[in-house]
Amino acid sequence: MILVIMFITAALTVISLITLSNLIFFQRLQGASKPHGDLPLVSVMIPARNEAAVIGATIKRLLDQNYPNYEILLLDDNSDDGTGQIARDAADGDPKLTVVNGQPLPAGWMGKNWACHQMAQQARGEILLFTDADVIWAPTALGGLVQHMQRTQADLFTVWPTQHTVTGWERLTVSLMALVILGYLPVIGTHYVPFGIFGAANGQCMAWRRHAYKQVGGHATVSDNVLEDVTLARMVKAAGLRLRMTDGNRQVSCRMYTDWPSVRDGYAKNILAGYGSVPALVAATIFHILVFLVPWLWLIAGLFNPDLVGWPAWAIALIILGLSIRALTAAYTHQRIADALLMPLSVILMTRIAFQAIWWHYTQGGPSWKGRVIRKQTSTGKAGHDS
Repeated sequence: MILVIMFITAALTVISLITLSNLIFFQRLQGASKPHGDLPLVSVMIPARNEAAVIGATIKRLLDQNYPNYEILLLDDNSDDGTGQIARDAADGDPKLTVVNGQPLPAGWMGKNWACHQMAQQARGEILLFTDADVIWAPTALGGLVQHMQRTQADLFTVWPTQHTVTGWERLTVSLMALVILGYLPVIGTHYVPFGIFGAANGQCMAWRRHAYKQVGGHATVSDNVLEDVTLARMVKAAGLRLRMTDGNRQVSCRMYTDWPSVRDGYAKNILAGYGSVPALVAATIFHILVFLVPWLWLIAGLFNPDLVGWPAWAIALIILGLSIRALTAAYTHQRIADALLMPLSVILMTRIAFQAIWWHYTQGGPSWKGRVIRKQTSTGKAGHDS
């Protein structure tokens, strides 16, 4: 038992140190009220498949940007809910918007990667910005992104949007993205250490210098990869290019999912590819159970039977440390701090999601998403084409 306790203590200590470091060095995106200086043409590109519920509001917000020099390309990926027409109606004839009808999905391509590749062929901008249909842009966000990108001389600039959560399911799972990024990924390493393990990006908002996108081969090099954003970020580091990232700071925000089925399936779609293999996912699940759930079980056991395990003051200290990490990352990214108290339930839900991903892997060869089955993922995190 003592070895387990020492392991949990060491893990939480390391996570807390990374978190404190990131709270100092992880920058927040600042909006630009009056964009000035060199204003390069930005191509804002949105892959969209059956996004009727959100696309109208997204287009209107993008057309309301105070940055003057940009175009919007929306690729309608064979939607059957009128996504393309809703986008046109929202634009009300604004020439900034171009709706592209997606071509049939070729063998060996993931749907989103194919959509991004098609748009990149038509984009005219010096900066190529890929964003999702459910991402919400404040009026000053695009200008702020360009200014930050210019100031840091980033070749790839990625923003981690502020996650807008409503239901309990979202609050207990989606907001954990803040813990993962701020607690596990030292931003100093991402910015300044050349090793690929520090490469990370969020496909909800990735802005490229055109030359850098071409240099790494664009989405064609990750055509069959379900975790294309992270893979591209690691390719950027391998090529010696400059990767920078910021917190969305409510300038760029997103509501990813709306209920338990969408939360479960959305995370299960990517979680196995993120860890690379079933054994790695199982190991990560056990790790989180040990670190964030076992101290609570230890405390409960001690309260009911102190003679068996002794008064678990150490367990209380570990619980406080774990909750503090969760609360700090929530506060920094504008999430609900009080939700940190439900961290054990969050771990249980993420364990359920991990089992969903494993079940899909062995029963149908890969996860399901928007009516397509993403083919079996390999140990490198790659996957075959949608079907």
